[in-house]
Amino acid sequence: MRDPTSPALPSLPAGAPPRARILVVEDDAALRRIAEYRLTQAGYEVTLAGDGRAGLDAFAASPPDLVVTDLRMPGVDGETLYDEILRRDPATPIVVMTGHGTVEGAVTALKRGVAHYLSKPVSWDEMLVVIAKELDRASMRRENLRLRGELREKFRVEGMVGASPVVRAVQEMVARLVDADAPVLIEGESGTGKELVARALHFQGRRSAGPFVPVNCAAIPRDLVESELFGHEAGSFTGAVRTHRGFFEQAHGGTIFLDEVGEIPLAAQPALLRVLAEKRVRKVGGEGTVPVDVRIVAATNRDLRAAVDEGDFRADLYFRLAVVPMRLPPLRERGADVVLLAHHLAAKTAGREIAFTAAADEALMRYAWPGNVRELENVVSRALLLSARKDVVDAPDLGLSPVPVGIAPASSSDFPAGGVDLGQIERDWIRRALEHTRGNRTRAAKLLGISRQTLLYRMEKHVIDIPPESGAGDAA
Repeated sequence: MRDPTSPALPSLPAGAPPRARILVVEDDAALRRIAEYRLTQAGYEVTLAGDGRAGLDAFAASPPDLVVTDLRMPGVDGETLYDEILRRDPATPIVVMTGHGTVEGAVTALKRGVAHYLSKPVSWDEMLVVIAKELDRASMRRENLRLRGELREKFRVEGMVGASPVVRAVQEMVARLVDADAPVLIEGESGTGKELVARALHFQGRRSAGPFVPVNCAAIPRDLVESELFGHEAGSFTGAVRTHRGFFEQAHGGTIFLDEVGEIPLAAQPALLRVLAEKRVRKVGGEGTVPVDVRIVAATNRDLRAAVDEGDFRADLYFRLAVVPMRLPPLRERGADVVLLAHHLAAKTAGREIAFTAAADEALMRYAWPGNVRELENVVSRALLLSARKDVVDAPDLGLSPVPVGIAPASSSDFPAGGVDLGQIERDWIRRALEHTRGNRTRAAKLLGISRQTLLYRMEKHVIDIPPESGAGDAA
């Protein structure tokens, strides 16, 4: 909708990036020509409209990247124009220019969503600066929306591959909780996808624009838990050379994911309980408190109820964290999901569809998967490397025995009349792992599928004192 009296616009050089498109709505023909000339010279593609109605028609025909509009025009005025454009597309930046401006009018326009307000006579140098700035902001907003969309897609609930009833139940639960603020406690064995669910709860919900801060509680040294979670003031202890923002402050406006929350030392649990209750943190060495707006998602592979009974975890903290408990099923309880998931992981790793023989699918189904999805990922990656036929995986490529060594499925008749002592079983396996690695804590933890910090905690709990391997550099 160019003004027919205006000179022809210069053509875009071959291969140049597309120019930003600006719609100018102005009832003064002379000002329209000036606007077209100055904006075209600045490298923009310009569409002109002589009144509000023509402006709306031009916007509907080809939505521009930015709108510049007069305020007082016959028929459809500037206020009606920008209200309608923002109703159709709230992301469109609008610059209002008027010769009848007032402070009240400017405030009203900005409150309604107008990006900028200029008074006539317009300084075109100022106008070009404003337009460049608002186009940059709009581009950043679009990029943020694109990235948030990618994160939502990556961590969408349906990303949990599987069709079993237990997986569908988890998907439905996550879908109900994404916009809630209630704390969620995710329980499940290592490798079942607890962090995937935590990220889905964050990136699918209303807090997705805020930070997601994952915290491995088992990896924090016991004497630094409060400093890492809540922060510290400079000089509060040896080595505290500057003020530190803790994980809770870093997660303000978003979600904090407390992974392996059961490994938080008993002595530090009252401080965490206080933060959950008051929604404020006190830095180590600080006098005041800082408000924090965070959603708390915690995860554990321990039986926290049993830990409460044993006195290793505070009951009041458990009930604060487990407002909504969620259990993730181990892979061995998901039936044919293991086959679907293996095929999905193979295609994702290889970048193409990979066929599995019937024998390979049967081997996947027979195996008990103590390492769950994490172990399956490793098995699939290894199979792709070892397969003689690069597009087909056979049972021998998987390297699986029907039941992993030392872990046999039990039937009800296998249990003794007096039940079993799980604590003794855990002690025995820890001792066997340490003996197998000749006292190397790091290697023993890997054999047991737990972190080294968790192993040290459980050694202390069960009073297991095995000297570390000589010269291994792995002393507890």
